[in-house]
Amino acid sequence: MAMITDSEQSPTGDRDEQAALARARSTAHLLDEAVTVPGTGLRVGIDPILGVAPVSGDLVAAVASLYIVFKAVEVGVPARSIAAMLGRVAVEFALGSVPVLGTLLDAGWKVNKRNVAVMEAHVDGTA
Repeated sequence: MAMITDSEQSPTGDRDEQAALARARSTAHLLDEAVTVPGTGLRVGIDPILGVAPVSGDLVAAVASLYIVFKAVEVGVPARSIAAMLGRVAVEFALGSVPVLGTLLDAGWKVNKRNVAVMEAHVDGTA
């Protein structure tokens, strides 16, 4: 039985990483830019919509954001990057709870797309 070293990837590992990345991308798209605001080029997702419900909506969005972080852990993103991803989710949750400002932050900052970019860089080997 051959062992796979750190410098080698099994085809299954590559497929697993790509599948996890695809799931993370889909989640980020849903949360951050699933809908185009009519009359503008602005795209928003369900994150700012959930944020309209004080605290509970932001909590649901944060849990969904943590799914992306979980997928990043699953593919081996380094701990330092995971900590930064968690920090972004925590800041968005804390500031997202502030009425109006939080909804604007949710619509503009797009934390989930940023976190997926970190994951993509790791999977693509550019991190």
